[in-house]
Amino acid sequence: MEKLEQRLPKEAKTVWMISGVITMAILLLFPLGFFIARFFVDALPLWPVLSGLAFAIIIGILTIFITPNLKMIYWGYAISEEEVDIQYGIIIVKRTLIPMKRIQHVDTEHGPIQRKFKLATLSITTAGSNHKIPALNEGIAQTLRNDIVRLTNLSEDDV
Repeated sequence: MEKLEQRLPKEAKTVWMISGVITMAILLLFPLGFFIARFFVDALPLWPVLSGLAFAIIIGILTIFITPNLKMIYWGYAISEEEVDIQYGIIIVKRTLIPMKRIQHVDTEHGPIQRKFKLATLSITTAGSNHKIPALNEGIAQTLRNDIVRLTNLSEDDV
């Protein structure tokens, strides 16, 4: 499968890594809570603490180091006058073609981590589904949003 020419910025990887750290920190709260509970209840075994800790560390390694690198390899997009082409996935790589005449709504959104790195997610809505291009530079996301709106208006005039 060929790669699409438009790639995500390198800051996307940083945002995904920070999200992985947050996920791991939340998962570490469970074994920590159980470990603290062991001080108050003597009969509680140690294995739930150790298995929860191992689980959090494995998920942390995956979400901090492995997944962001793989996402950077496979994420891509292209926008033409007729369609939006999005490629994504890690194990199963999907390629989605969205005809301009099917697009009903285009929006940009960003959370606090993306905002810190001046990134935004482009959300494209059709009658049956919602598609996202994550972690684009804010300026590029706004330009793409405006271009898609302009192209969808042109395609409606042609019909």
